[in-house]
Amino acid sequence: MTENTGRTPAAKTAISPATHAAPPARFSHGVRKGDILQVAGQVGFLPAVAGEPPAVAGPTLREQTLQTLANVEAVLTAGGASWDDVLMLRVYLTDTGHFAELNEIYDDYFKDLTVPPAARTTVYVGLPEGLLVEIDALAVLD
Repeated sequence: MTENTGRTPAAKTAISPATHAAPPARFSHGVRKGDILQVAGQVGFLPAVAGEPPAVAGPTLREQTLQTLANVEAVLTAGGASWDDVLMLRVYLTDTGHFAELNEIYDDYFKDLTVPPAARTTVYVGLPEGLLVEIDALAVLD
């Protein structure tokens, strides 16, 4: 049995920045419901070009991580959020040897924020060939 609280459920909205290619399966780059915005795992693809397949920012961890963070930020912005709203970041690396370099890139990217952007978890995974890093985010808006 469910209780009627008199509250109307918040609508769920798909977020897909114009700079992003369509996802390779039936999911959204981000989903916002009420004050929650979940950013799907983003990778280092350059902004989409109509009629062209997605292109990776470059072969290095630095190039891919910076583009991946820009892609996460694009979804945050399209969903009405910013890095200040992010509570959790999950970073997926393909190589355990990249952990120290990732931390350097990450620290430099967020150096101007007074409060670190989020709690963070890093895990090691397999990604499609050529991709070194994937990042997702959870934001809560006021």
